[in-house]
Amino acid sequence: MSTASRPVRRLVLVPVFFVLAWLVVGGAFGPYAGKLGEVATNDQAAFLPQSAESTRVIDAQKAFSKQETVPAIVVWSSDGGEKLGPEQQKAATAALASAEDGPGVAGGVSPALLSEDRKALEGVVQLKPDLGDELPDALAHIRSAAEGVPGTVVGIAGPAASQADLSDAFAGIDGLLLGVALVTVLVILLLVYRSVLLPLIIIIGAVFALAVACAIVYVLADHDMVRVDGQVQGILSILVIGAATDYALLLTARFREELGRRPDRWTAMRAALRESAGPITASAATVALGLLALLLSDLTNNRALGPVGAIGIVCSVLSALTFLPAVLVLLGRAAYWPSGPKRGQAEPDSGSKGIWSRIAGLVDRSPRKVWAVTLIGLLACAAFMPTLNSKGVPLKEIFVNDAPSVSAQETLGRHFPGGSGNPAVVIADADRSRQVVAAAEKVPGVANVSLMTASGRPGGGEPLVVDGRVRVDATLTDAADSDAAKRTVTRLREAVHAVPGAQALVGGYTAQQYDTQRTAEHDRNIIVPVVLVIILVILIGLLRSLLMPLILVATVALNFLATLGVASLVFEHVFGFSGTDSSVPLYGFVFLVALGVDYNIFLMSRVREESLIHGTRQGVLRGLTTTGGVITSAGVVLAATFAALGVIPLAFLVQVAFIVAFGVLLDTLVVRSLLVPALVMDIGRAAWWPGVLSRAPQEEPAGRRESRP
Repeated sequence: MSTASRPVRRLVLVPVFFVLAWLVVGGAFGPYAGKLGEVATNDQAAFLPQSAESTRVIDAQKAFSKQETVPAIVVWSSDGGEKLGPEQQKAATAALASAEDGPGVAGGVSPALLSEDRKALEGVVQLKPDLGDELPDALAHIRSAAEGVPGTVVGIAGPAASQADLSDAFAGIDGLLLGVALVTVLVILLLVYRSVLLPLIIIIGAVFALAVACAIVYVLADHDMVRVDGQVQGILSILVIGAATDYALLLTARFREELGRRPDRWTAMRAALRESAGPITASAATVALGLLALLLSDLTNNRALGPVGAIGIVCSVLSALTFLPAVLVLLGRAAYWPSGPKRGQAEPDSGSKGIWSRIAGLVDRSPRKVWAVTLIGLLACAAFMPTLNSKGVPLKEIFVNDAPSVSAQETLGRHFPGGSGNPAVVIADADRSRQVVAAAEKVPGVANVSLMTASGRPGGGEPLVVDGRVRVDATLTDAADSDAAKRTVTRLREAVHAVPGAQALVGGYTAQQYDTQRTAEHDRNIIVPVVLVIILVILIGLLRSLLMPLILVATVALNFLATLGVASLVFEHVFGFSGTDSSVPLYGFVFLVALGVDYNIFLMSRVREESLIHGTRQGVLRGLTTTGGVITSAGVVLAATFAALGVIPLAFLVQVAFIVAFGVLLDTLVVRSLLVPALVMDIGRAAWWPGVLSRAPQEEPAGRRESRP
């Protein structure tokens, strides 16, 4: 064996080691992607603001039940619109009693109550918490027992029914969402790159990254170090697939380019990694640190997404910088078959034909006109941003399909006080109970007030006193998820807080929604500036400039505002949403700004590389031409993967999916392709101030180029 062959053999061992290591890791951790649901919880009470008054009420009211329960509200409505009488009421009460011995019932049922219009009945069955897979059977038993009331149609509303519908919405999320995302990515990559092996290699790398991320999150969630629900689980899958694919596309494009310049695949990969690792790492850092900024939130589900998402991003970049280079260097040009690069064939430069050459030519000829027109268009879209209603999604719109619990709740609201089944809960000192009840009864918007009795239910009898405290239920006139009900809660809080010595706290469903909304607004005021500062610091370190990072951050922020403006119009006039979840703007900001900066990092790092050799003008033209195709492909892939969240029938995820998908496309096709290059071209070398490029030899001003015939 010659000595010259030994270094080659040693070189081969390195990528082989990485490939085998990832195969072992992927095989061992792959099952965790399907097991993550085992440690997930969809109990929305666990995701309320920690410091909110309504959260303290949840803890306090547990003492007033012998065991924690979840109510299922049975609603009978008249089948033909006729009034119901004592006969049906008696039958409904008997049906409730017969359901008491059913599976999952905690031993508490109420008598059936007749509505004032005598067209509906309601009763409550208390179920054990955390029934899990047994909850559908428990609800089916209750429905079966309740269907014996003549002349009525039965529905089940309340927290138990909502929890069942929520679990049903997330059923099969592991397979369905992942399958849709992967098929979407595969089709796009096949169409764009016309290669057989490359799309499969990229997808395998993304799946390996997801497997490792899910395994880490599973262990942390199993030890109560992080909290996972269906939403976080779905976003993790989409985030890892999208990010890993984006990083892979940047590296594969640069490797393909270097293969046309370098004598062999080893030197080509070294060059590709040398030029790509920095932008990829910086891009991953912006997203990961932006997500970790969610730890500053007082909303538990926001804090849960922060570390979980950051773990996913770290796994994505590790796969893109270890597994992918190893496979590519082993396969060489064969990875791009049948359209791989030929030896000596470099990628097209700024003078070559093609769509990106034409775009670069447009920017070169009229940079000021280009950025002015795109800026006006983005500002016009952003003008609609204040019309976005982020006060919460009404209960009837939480599910985008016809969920049974929502239909039953609407029936309940038509025949009983709007807040029936979801009363405001007041916890107060027992020796001030009469004053608290009297104060609550005087509040406009409160239909009735009752003390919790020793029997464990509101009504007549001696009040139940626990540790010197009592529970008072206040049924609201308006629907529990309405703005009117939230205003009633604020008035109720003012009234009972004013009772001397009562130390009253007001909670319940409406108060929780109100507190969540207020907390989300507070979180945005804190987290948004923190994320912008994080991104700015990373860009300054990467681009060795101060003005350029400020330009990039300002443009992605404008893109976010324009996206919210368009979303406001689409949600109201196309999707029919009357509002958005209060956390949607923050989620949209973190994903759009952090991910949007990624594409500017990919572009401007290449522009800086070219500018160091050719000057700012040629640097912009060459950077835009060489990265245009790959960055646009990456944007389309990321938009498509986030759009896959729309397969889950929840308004929150549909709204996040649209905002991120549309915003990424707007950023990729307009901001990064037109606005940023035109601004840099017009400003010239000063855009790199105070870096070394700002002191490069003066180029011909953009204005002079515009004035040429």
